[in-house]
Amino acid sequence: MDVNNGQTIIVTGGAGFIGSNFINLQLAEYPNDRIICMDKLTYAGNLSTLEEAMKSPNIHFVKVDIADRDAVYRVFEEEKPDIVVNFAAESHVDRSIEDPEVFLRTNVIGTGVLLDACRKYGIRRYHQISTDEVYGDLPLDRPDLLFTEETPLHTSSPYSASKASADLLVQAYHRTYGLPVSISRCSNNYGPNHFPEKLIPLTIIRALADQPIPVYGNGVNVRDWIYVEDHCRAIDLVMRKGRKGEVYNIGGHNECSNLEVVKTILHELGKPESLIIYVEDRPGHDMRYAINPSKIYDELGWLPETKFEDGIRRTISWYLEHRKWWEDILSGDYRNYFEQLYESRLKKY
Repeated sequence: MDVNNGQTIIVTGGAGFIGSNFINLQLAEYPNDRIICMDKLTYAGNLSTLEEAMKSPNIHFVKVDIADRDAVYRVFEEEKPDIVVNFAAESHVDRSIEDPEVFLRTNVIGTGVLLDACRKYGIRRYHQISTDEVYGDLPLDRPDLLFTEETPLHTSSPYSASKASADLLVQAYHRTYGLPVSISRCSNNYGPNHFPEKLIPLTIIRALADQPIPVYGNGVNVRDWIYVEDHCRAIDLVMRKGRKGEVYNIGGHNECSNLEVVKTILHELGKPESLIIYVEDRPGHDMRYAINPSKIYDELGWLPETKFEDGIRRTISWYLEHRKWWEDILSGDYRNYFEQLYESRLKKY
């Protein structure tokens, strides 16, 4: 697909972690494109994450729940998007175990609404942001095994089940209606703007305060970590040049156990490992995720550029330099301040 500049891109969930980094990349590299950021601003949606982006005349923010069909249709009718990138999702596994229904509404029903809007109003490409968690997990004693795009879906939590359901819906709309879609499934992201409840920012913030750092079980669960900017560049390639109807796995080639990640952060901050406390393991906790990204390399030439040791230092530095950002989140103040600040820039539908 040859996509030129000067188009309108709807980015759902753009006030979240990966979505905001993606928007920053788009604004920097495609100055003629318009970005419509759609976000419900739930607990993890944070307009302060878009503080710099909102200074650009090429971005507009719309507070919309993607499961609200009437509101979504009004946005599409008004903005006439060329591309839709769906980051909007409930994504915290622990929360999905406590309250699965909200995950079904946003991740499944919301995706269906977006797909219907794309059919009704027409788009060049719909891109679904998925996760490697739809594949289940891999054994720790088989480092030779990696997830490929052909790995069967085998979910472990309500969160991953809702994301797998959304993927299947996207593929069905491509096959049944010919909708031009693509899907990317990525390993664990880290970097700037990561919400404080997640492992890496939680560890950084608690270590800075010399507070105990909880680790599930014995900490041996392995994840493949990717720096968020590398992920966003991969999404951009798939969105603009990937084959329609295809799934692309995006991995970082950085497998680390949860315990290794925590110890690395403590070492970088000069904090003692005695801060680590082991807590009861999460139900259905996947043991290992590892992605084979050969397809995206072979077809689009993408490889991750950031080594984990470099990315984690950059991430720690960002949290040290942006204390107000996460302190406002922890206090709850972030919910009101930037809505008031950017009230004149927020579109209503």
